[in-house]
Amino acid sequence: MNKSTKIWLNYLTGGIISVLLLWAIYGQIRKQLAGMDAAVWQQTGHPAFLILCFVLMFANIYLESYKWHSLLSWAEPVRYGRSLGSYLAGIAFSIITPNRIGEYPGRILYLGGGNTLRYINVSVSGIISQLAGIYFFGFIGLVYYNIAYPALIAKAALGACISINIFIAVVYWRFDSWLPKMAQNKWLRRFALYGRLMGRVTAAHRIKVLSISLLRVAVFTAQYLFLLRWMNVDIPLAQGFCMAALFFWIMAVIPSLALTELGIRGAASIYVFGHFSANTIGILAATTGIWLLNLILPSVFGSFLIIRMKWLR
Repeated sequence: MNKSTKIWLNYLTGGIISVLLLWAIYGQIRKQLAGMDAAVWQQTGHPAFLILCFVLMFANIYLESYKWHSLLSWAEPVRYGRSLGSYLAGIAFSIITPNRIGEYPGRILYLGGGNTLRYINVSVSGIISQLAGIYFFGFIGLVYYNIAYPALIAKAALGACISINIFIAVVYWRFDSWLPKMAQNKWLRRFALYGRLMGRVTAAHRIKVLSISLLRVAVFTAQYLFLLRWMNVDIPLAQGFCMAALFFWIMAVIPSLALTELGIRGAASIYVFGHFSANTIGILAATTGIWLLNLILPSVFGSFLIIRMKWLR
């Protein structure tokens, strides 16, 4: 196959996949907005809250793409623009996968090249660090919830969250120390490369990646609060932050498909914020807004970038 044919086939393949992803995105938007009264968007608060949400959307994109760029530097030097495109393409791929597990494979697919195994290994660090951020803030939310609304299930959730936080910390900081035991098991031996790679990463670099993950969770938690305020859902700042953190923790632990995630998000948001406000429509609208800003808009950009991917090499 000559070079010209490969170029055309790459564009054709990328174009078809891009159109399919955009159609899936359109279907989700249409389904979500179909059951919502358009009048709700006309009863909003001060536009400054919405402007802040857009600013935080770009901050969120920058933080995650910068973290991904930092992670990729462990494997090979990569331009920031390429890591940003990889991140956006990954979001587009995540739309059609359960619990958005297709995000990191989509990022790696966009990067291509001969370092796939190294990309997979640094992806593990990215996933673990982001889980650490979500579970840390989820712990704060659960502590507040247990104080304000004590119940047996809340105590059980807090205990599970603490246990998983400890497990995540051990995996993130001491994974390389497990290498001798992993080498003895043929099923775990394939992960030994990740341990060796992590062994070459300095503690300062790990702290940097973890700090970015924590900051990112704080950013989209604050963004959610601003959206709630914009939709005239009055929630005290400190309590609202704790409950928003709890909401994102709930979304992280509940398995879901992209098509069913919207309903789960709505139910979870009403359960969490219904303690403070009876403005159910406003809560649902804010939940839809955070979904549109942090998932749908970036995935649209990512879908267009997929056209440029090299499917045939």
